[in-house]
Amino acid sequence: MDTQTIIISVLFMVSVTGLVWQIALAARRATYVTLADGRRQERSLPLIIRLMLPFTSSFPQKISMHRKLEESRARISRKLVAAGFEGLIEAHEVIALRTLVPLGFGGLICAIIALMIPLMRGNVGVIIADRQFSFYFIFILLFGIYTDLWLKSAVKARHQKIEHALPFVLDLLTLAVESGLDFMSGINRIIQKREIDPLGEELIRVFREIQVGRSRREALRNLAVRVDHPDIRAVSNALIQADELGSGIGGAMRIQADQIRVKRFQKAEKRGNEAPVKMLFPLIAFIFPSVFLILLGPILLRLLSGAM
Repeated sequence: MDTQTIIISVLFMVSVTGLVWQIALAARRATYVTLADGRRQERSLPLIIRLMLPFTSSFPQKISMHRKLEESRARISRKLVAAGFEGLIEAHEVIALRTLVPLGFGGLICAIIALMIPLMRGNVGVIIADRQFSFYFIFILLFGIYTDLWLKSAVKARHQKIEHALPFVLDLLTLAVESGLDFMSGINRIIQKREIDPLGEELIRVFREIQVGRSRREALRNLAVRVDHPDIRAVSNALIQADELGSGIGGAMRIQADQIRVKRFQKAEKRGNEAPVKMLFPLIAFIFPSVFLILLGPILLRLLSGAM
């Protein structure tokens, strides 16, 4: 082994060690957002996003902050707020990640494939060598849509948690209001007694906004805009309407809680009815062949052994 090969091998090992070290540090690094009352709540970012996020500061601002992308930045900002990442990551950083993630990780995968092709033997190496550009395109495309898929899934996961907790919180707030507490005291009691979840974080923000002087209607409108969920929007509109008409909000919240429960039951019933159709493909693709092999496998083996 010549000196040049040894130097290249050592440099390669040092680079791999540094990369693994950086990945380990990024995996252990915790990220937090600050709630409206000053408390910090942990937010988990994917490892790929955490690794590439520091490089967004080096991304050209003329591209990510271009005026033609203003509408895209506004849409991404709304999604970040709905996902609970407000203050942790900005819209222009998401736009930069759309380019940096495929260039970084897609390029890394492509480089690994290019280095491994000479080491592969047989038909597998030939196939990969002939179609390497197709593999490059597929990996770069997958990493290109990764950022948008992550943000969409984060919004969906937070909405599911809010949707799950909303009827119970409305029942608690209804009981608090009907027992003689006002709206602010009821929200404060719920915030103090319940463990902080996505809905609790939004209630904390509503409570602080009203404390600093905003009207209840404005705070509820801001809640509907931030969360961007049909159930929250319906509850906010019902409470605003009850406030404008001067009627009691306890009855409005009770009606909304019942409607949300009925909606959840109908959604669960719909998913139950769709289950047989969704099970059809795995049933045909996996279960039937397995039963066929279990029942007829010994017979086929005997026939083959007899023919031989």
